[in-house]
Amino acid sequence: MTAHRLAPLAAALALALLAGCGSRAAAPTAPPSTPAPADGAVLLGDPGGPLFPADNWWNLDVSAAPVDGASSAYIDFLSGRSPSNPTATRRAHPDFGPSPYGFPYAVVPGTQALEAVTFTPYGDESDAGAPGRPAGYPVPAAARSQPGWIEGAVAGGGSDGDRHLLVVDRDHHLLFETWATQWTGSHWQAGSGAVFDLTSNARRPDGWTSADAAGLAILPGLVRYDEAYGTSAIGHAFRVTVRATNGYVWPASHAAGSTAGALPMGARLRLKAAKDLSGYPAPVQRIFRAMQTHGLIVADNGTDLYVSGTMDARWDNDVLNPAFASLTADDFEVVRLGWGAPAAPARAAR
Repeated sequence: MTAHRLAPLAAALALALLAGCGSRAAAPTAPPSTPAPADGAVLLGDPGGPLFPADNWWNLDVSAAPVDGASSAYIDFLSGRSPSNPTATRRAHPDFGPSPYGFPYAVVPGTQALEAVTFTPYGDESDAGAPGRPAGYPVPAAARSQPGWIEGAVAGGGSDGDRHLLVVDRDHHLLFETWATQWTGSHWQAGSGAVFDLTSNARRPDGWTSADAAGLAILPGLVRYDEAYGTSAIGHAFRVTVRATNGYVWPASHAAGSTAGALPMGARLRLKAAKDLSGYPAPVQRIFRAMQTHGLIVADNGTDLYVSGTMDARWDNDVLNPAFASLTADDFEVVRLGWGAPAAPARAAR
């Protein structure tokens, strides 16, 4: 499950632009207008409640969590260092912005019609629907013919890229996510799919994927415009990709690689507390403080230190790109692997 990725910005340009970020006018606060389809689905809508309980792994405060004993070695691997290149560095990058970059998500009412989805190749690790409810996913009707509802911004999903579809049923507090999503002209198909009860801390069964390689939900790990430009601290970790992984640790449930020296799926990077954030624009400070408090959770193979966020026309990549590029892998440390796991982790009922 390797997503399409934005091209990294040259470090020199990034740092040069950073100095001017703070003088920009305030960004708009109203979401871009989207014609409301007849079924009531809304892009970037209000999920209708918290994305998982306060003690869920996405929402954990890890600011005081211990550093993993192999943190330095992991950071060296992430940086691409080798005996022949011992000073290599990796810079962070926002894997989101205006269309077609980032993840769209839809919010639907509980009356949304359910669509059957066929899953290949991970059908045996996919959910046919929400437990205790009829099979199917509440896919907005507009997703068949309009761009912007599926990652990649191609109507019906197309045939290339990760093509994630994220849908929240706000009335039943359920999150439906699919990967490699496509409307065939007669039905929906996807590579895998998962349904999450947003009131529960239940994990996927061990060994199972989700719409993400690590077996985690995607939506709660996205950088969202409304949070960055809000007034409150962002209260959750962010999703991040790395070029290679090695197994998995809690809270992940699925491995997608066995590269020696690489971080496992579910590992958490934390921006060091000593990193001075005072020179960044306020929305960027809010994002980076969340990295210090809640961290970045490794959820997929992709490009090193690409942080996931929403596809939203209001993002300004002239602000985001240089700010993120000012962070290198050395500004992070690895939290002790599996830290925060309960003695007997909850499992999803199957």
